[in-house]
Amino acid sequence: VLREWPHSYAGFFADTEAFLMKNAKVKLCLQASPMNGDLLLEDCNPESDFQDWSWQGDSLMNHGTQSCLSMVGANRVQTSLCSSAGYTSWDCSNSLLSPLGSSQGYLVANRKGVALNSVGGLKAQWQDVADRSVCEEKAEQDRYFPAALASTHVYGHTAGNMTLALGIGQEELEELLWFFRSEDPSTWNYSVLALSFVALILGLLLLAINIVRNRKRKIHMYREAVQTTQQAELEAKQALMPVQEYSPAELQKQEPVLQDQRSGEVVVQWKDGTVTSLYTE
Repeated sequence: VLREWPHSYAGFFADTEAFLMKNAKVKLCLQASPMNGDLLLEDCNPESDFQDWSWQGDSLMNHGTQSCLSMVGANRVQTSLCSSAGYTSWDCSNSLLSPLGSSQGYLVANRKGVALNSVGGLKAQWQDVADRSVCEEKAEQDRYFPAALASTHVYGHTAGNMTLALGIGQEELEELLWFFRSEDPSTWNYSVLALSFVALILGLLLLAINIVRNRKRKIHMYREAVQTTQQAELEAKQALMPVQEYSPAELQKQEPVLQDQRSGEVVVQWKDGTVTSLYTE
């Protein structure tokens, strides 16, 4: 039912329905055992779910075990399934708890834990951590629970009063309520996780493509550099060894001279084209 109510009402009951049951005499809190349903008196610990109790109509349910405070036998009390035969409703008045419609006595703290006893007093008085009677918790729930179920227009009426008190418009109030809503974030968390995996895969793919392109670019630049170097070396060699061009007539004119030369003879070719021996006999 709370899931279908506006978030303001759901948050209100979520904060007020759970409370600790502290004995006024021993100053210890009632704790349910998750093993066998026994009830213990331990130091008060607001963080423990096994010390959290709430009124479900006339029943007291433990949040840690999801079981109800039940009477077993003549004076024994423990927790059992709320739908079991041992389910017991409780009457609460003046901080005293007693089985509804029974004369077994009151819920009393003792050395072993709790039991039913006809003797009242501080040992039979149960309070929360703020020293408020557990009966006040029940009365508060009984007062607001039917009011919330009586009409589906309660939220709209309350929202209108809030707009007058805060001085903001209805649309702004609805926007704020939507922004500060409380809901199960599992769907959003799974969506973000899936998007993270997709982004990771896309990033790895882009990284691989970038690496391949850089490698191809470096290979292309290396080949261009090698070709440029080889071309420069070739041009340098051609500059150091110039090729002299001769006409066919000059080649024929020089051939007899070359034929007349003897081994070991040094000849000089002058600018006018004549060839003479450097050393004459």
